[in-house]
Amino acid sequence: MQTLSPVYRASASSQLLFREPGIADGASLHRLIQVCPPLDLNSPYAYLLLCAHHARTCVVAESTDGIAGFISSYRLPDAPETLFVWQVAVAPMARGQGLAGQMLRHLLTRPQMADCNWLETTVTPSNQASMNLFAALAAELGLRSEKRVFFSTEDFGDQGHEAEILIRMGPLRPAAGIPSRNQEKQT
Repeated sequence: MQTLSPVYRASASSQLLFREPGIADGASLHRLIQVCPPLDLNSPYAYLLLCAHHARTCVVAESTDGIAGFISSYRLPDAPETLFVWQVAVAPMARGQGLAGQMLRHLLTRPQMADCNWLETTVTPSNQASMNLFAALAAELGLRSEKRVFFSTEDFGDQGHEAEILIRMGPLRPAAGIPSRNQEKQT
């Protein structure tokens, strides 16, 4: 029987490891999202697919105390220079420590992101924590940031879902201090 990583419970000795998720993380990630409203909870199958197909563009923050955070993202099929961040989850006990920003910066500096120049995400207007996270990242890295409605309330039918605002930031290199593929080859 598989042992699931617990949702993070902070201890004084917690040190975080940032890594790609594996299939064994799927159920734990599903449980993490359950305790992270207002994120939409998807099926366990969706998180397994992210771990299987998009591990290189996702990040897990883990310690001996469990999974503290998770970012799911993927490269846009028709615009592979763009990374789309789908969900940013931080366990309740790990909030307020800048973990979401640390995970984003870790993800953007991975070697496989060297040719990625744009970051996109969608955020509901009421999710002020996410709005603040992406505004702070854009300011810290000196990125241009644009916003527009991506999915309207009507696009969700009668679900009562808020509109999703698309935030597009970039260019990531070299303005953000993240080396481009050409700069990496020169060093």
